[in-house]
Amino acid sequence: MTIDRPAQIMALIRSGKMINIGGRPVIVPRSSATPHDRGHAIKMALAFAAIYVIWGSTYLAIRYAVETIPPLVTAGIRHTMAGGIMLAWAWARGFRPTRQQWLSGLAVGALFFFVGHGTLHWAEQYVGSGLAALLIATEPMFILVLGWLMGQQKISRLSTLGLALGVAGVAVLTGAELNKGASLLGLLTVLLGSLSWSAGVVISPRLKLPSDALGRTALPTLCGAAMLLIAAGMSGEFQATHWASISMRSILGLAYLITFGSVVAFTAYTWLLQQCPPALVATHTYANPVVAVLLGWLLAGEPLTLRVVLASVAILGAIVLIRRGERAVARPAAHEPRAVEGELAAAVRRVS
Repeated sequence: MTIDRPAQIMALIRSGKMINIGGRPVIVPRSSATPHDRGHAIKMALAFAAIYVIWGSTYLAIRYAVETIPPLVTAGIRHTMAGGIMLAWAWARGFRPTRQQWLSGLAVGALFFFVGHGTLHWAEQYVGSGLAALLIATEPMFILVLGWLMGQQKISRLSTLGLALGVAGVAVLTGAELNKGASLLGLLTVLLGSLSWSAGVVISPRLKLPSDALGRTALPTLCGAAMLLIAAGMSGEFQATHWASISMRSILGLAYLITFGSVVAFTAYTWLLQQCPPALVATHTYANPVVAVLLGWLLAGEPLTLRVVLASVAILGAIVLIRRGERAVARPAAHEPRAVEGELAAAVRRVS
């Protein structure tokens, strides 16, 4: 039987039999039932709070950090420290990256962190943290279109409706910025970063990334950090940094991004994937923009206008429709014989 591997892998991801960590599909282990005692319930609540609130709050932390630290320097330091911590942790557990894995990490790091996060950090000099979070929420739309262009998946009617609603939401956000120059450029730059991250998600299953979860994230993070630091040096950001004038708020923002945004939240994310259905863990994609908009309004005085509310509803509604449309497309694949799943698992192991 001939199997279209990219399409089947995408179908299994959407059906919940596989998950996507660092852009790489991994078969979901069938873990034994976990005792539902009070301690476990508290751990679950804290882990969900981490991926809901912490990841949602990183947009405001970026805004504070780039107030007095240049954006590429901020992103470079953040990912150097976070990637170094995760690689040291993985190394202590026996992880040893190969040359091919470093090369794959270089490609993914360029898309995820150099372009994806570099543009976000730069844009937040001109764009509010809540607006940036809403535009980053367009990633499922870009992933859907890129997967369709590469022949990896089909677009259902629900997904098409979701794409149209998402485009309308983005238009509502950007339409009022047409006469504001730098602000419009900042919004478009955030969308470029979202597109770059989405491209990394689509192509990374074809790369030889590590199977170790920490190592799979650490290598692209460190490679992206190196590119960010080189770009900061070439653009003159290091020379333009007034180290003595860096505010305590920027220092705390950067420390928060390293410790909580990267290390704590990622650890909670990987743990939750072993405890809950992937679809439940993925609900953080709905919560993060809402948290970012509310924190920007409450703590940074960012305007919560009717335009922002309407755009939020449109973009989040688009994500809901796209995910439902993907499940509808994936449903036939979910009933394929288990031999197909076994063959796909072997294919994924060969990728790693």
